[in-house]
Amino acid sequence: MAAGLPTAMDRPHFIGIGGAGMSGIAKILAQRGAKVAGSDAKESATAEALRALGATVHIGHAADHLASDASCVVVSSAIRADNPELARAAELGIPVVHRSDALASLMHGLRAIAVAGTHGKTTTTSMLAVSLSELGLAPSYAIGGDLDAPGSNALHGEGEIFVAEADESDRSFHKYAPEVAIVLNVELDHHANYASMDEIYESFETFVDKIVPGGTLVIAADHEGARELTRRVRAGDVRVVTYGESADADVRILSVTAQGLKSEVKVLLDGVELTFGVSVPGRHYAHNAVAALAAGVALGVPAAELAVSLGAYTGVKRRLQLKGEAAGVQVIDSYAHHPTEMTADLEAMRAGASGRILVVFQPHLFSRTQELGKEMGQALSLADASVVLDIYPAREDPIPGVTSELIIEAARAAGADVTPVHDRADIPAVVAGMAERGDLVLTMGAGDVTDLGPRILDRLSA
Repeated sequence: MAAGLPTAMDRPHFIGIGGAGMSGIAKILAQRGAKVAGSDAKESATAEALRALGATVHIGHAADHLASDASCVVVSSAIRADNPELARAAELGIPVVHRSDALASLMHGLRAIAVAGTHGKTTTTSMLAVSLSELGLAPSYAIGGDLDAPGSNALHGEGEIFVAEADESDRSFHKYAPEVAIVLNVELDHHANYASMDEIYESFETFVDKIVPGGTLVIAADHEGARELTRRVRAGDVRVVTYGESADADVRILSVTAQGLKSEVKVLLDGVELTFGVSVPGRHYAHNAVAALAAGVALGVPAAELAVSLGAYTGVKRRLQLKGEAAGVQVIDSYAHHPTEMTADLEAMRAGASGRILVVFQPHLFSRTQELGKEMGQALSLADASVVLDIYPAREDPIPGVTSELIIEAARAAGADVTPVHDRADIPAVVAGMAERGDLVLTMGAGDVTDLGPRILDRLSA
């Protein structure tokens, strides 16, 4: 068995093993020598990638999928209490471990960087994973999205650094004790778990308190929520490093220059100017890259070398990912589902696009739509035209009166051209009828809207 594998995790069973966070932990455990098993609702490329590592993956949830000799059952907050495998674990007396505890055990003894924030976690974690790997530091990493292939969201590396995406949605990031923590931004989201900004701030304060003594907090200087958090936590034996375009930022962004669907960033760090390329468009991605730079430097990685290696990052699936081009129309996929993310991605596309921007938007979660539907509609006004689907429920039950019509009304009030489409099967034909040569189509949302990109391309090619 590989060194560093906790005994309790030597035969884990994952309920929902195909999920972004769960599959990453399962992959690392399999690479460390664990006998990994689990179940998921449906077949996927991720399930196949796990099987290729020796994991047993069952499709569907059933009590007999759980082996009696499993050392633990790993769950996320999305797993309901009536899951048959969870009930079977209770009958057998098998310990149930939350995903965050499993990830924390993998980071133990390593120099951890935990990336937190309401938006940008996956991108920033990916940038660090790629750039540190380019420098030969062989980091381990666990990311909430695939870099370039199914299953590439995680890796057990032989180096001393572990880079992890730290999820605030269910307060699970309180379990980590990083040497370096990044906070990209702080906004109200995840309304089923947080009732106010005060609760959000308290949660992020707890996360910052977990930084090891002598460690570093890298935090945005330009974002008001992050600045408020800095005011609350600037004390103790943790070094605080701010980054951004603000004049008082410790790592100051001097300029971000758009170069088509890429950008060039110039920063001032410790009195030295550094210029490097970012191979994804938009000011917010440039800020993510600078956060990654500051975190790496905090671990002792030479700034000039890290700046160059950051240019090796070419994107992560669903983060402004080019799906293809047909009939002179580009189709790009965006994971944006919060108004701030939507606005940032649309502004990035506007800076790099020569034609019209057409959006296919699928709202994610009834609770989020109830709280932020107006702001989502206002964000869509940045597009030339939008198609809005019904709400993707994910783990939630419907809320009476909460539909995508809330977003459509707000978008129209902001002057947007919006078309509601209730049947996903109609989307390719609708978009093909709207699109003209030179246009850019953006499929946007955290649900299964991502599956529509290839279908739109097929229809455009017909």
